Amino acid sequence: MRLHLASTDYGDFLANEPSPLHTTTISEKCTEKMVAEFNHLRDQAVQPLQTFLDYITYGYMIDNIVLLITGTLHERDTSELIEKCHPLGMFESMATLTVARNVAELYNSVLVDTPLAPYFQNCLSEEDLDEMNIEIIRNTLYKAYLEDFYRYCQYLGGTTAEVMTELLEFEADRRAINITINSFGTELSKDDREKLYPSFGLLFPEGMERLAKADDVDQVHGIVEMYAPYRPLLETLGGSYGDDKSLEDAFFEHEVKLNRLSFERSFQYGVFYSWVKLKEQEIRNIVWIAECIAQDQKAKINQYIPIF
Repeated sequence: MRLHLASTDYGDFLANEPSPLHTTTISEKCTEKMVAEFNHLRDQAVQPLQTFLDYITYGYMIDNIVLLITGTLHERDTSELIEKCHPLGMFESMATLTVARNVAELYNSVLVDTPLAPYFQNCLSEEDLDEMNIEIIRNTLYKAYLEDFYRYCQYLGGTTAEVMTELLEFEADRRAINITINSFGTELSKDDREKLYPSFGLLFPEGMERLAKADDVDQVHGIVEMYAPYRPLLETLGGSYGDDKSLEDAFFEHEVKLNRLSFERSFQYGVFYSWVKLKEQEIRNIVWIAECIAQDQKAKINQYIPIF
């Protein structure tokens, strides 16, 4: 695998790694290369592209901050947690979070020192930081972030707005569907579930209102089937992948399709967003192939999601 990857754009990025290679090492090095390329693009960018590229990183920042909050609740060493953070979501003040000795200090550091401050101000208070609410916090922050990113793309207008509207609407719908399915069997009420849905998307508002009232996965499928772009996603379940194919796999396939199409439009910023998303899928594919080789499951090796 190292030999074949060396003949691609990845080059000799694994040259100094000792044998045998582990899949986690391959994943880390692929991600490092993607982040280095993204940062190079951002360093060369001018406004408004620079702000657009910053928006792409905010989702990773949310994941990193929630990871730090969760680790603090479990009294884990914060410096150890930072090593597990996604490099695209790193920011200058993250180092200051390692000195936080409790949740209150972590909250204040996050609120004051990160670009995500407006999202925290609108939807989070120190009292919310407990084990029960971590996923609610993550989804509330993501809702605020997606709505803000959507508004910024509308402000940019033109072809960028057209391309990003389709991409972000899919992301909003996917989150609404996943929140609904993951809430079954939990203490999350239907009213609270609805508050976590982004206020845009193909499912907004009627579809999301119906999702908020759904009681099981079959009802969710029935609601999603009413929207033509998503009908093929449900039809492919149990297809060539057999019983192993999940709704998540179908979402990844649809996301790849949408991001591929954005490269057919000229003079717009959506290609930068799509490049990141397709790179992530490429890394998932490489890790899947590596795992199949490591576990001697070569019969399943072709079950990755093709990009081009």
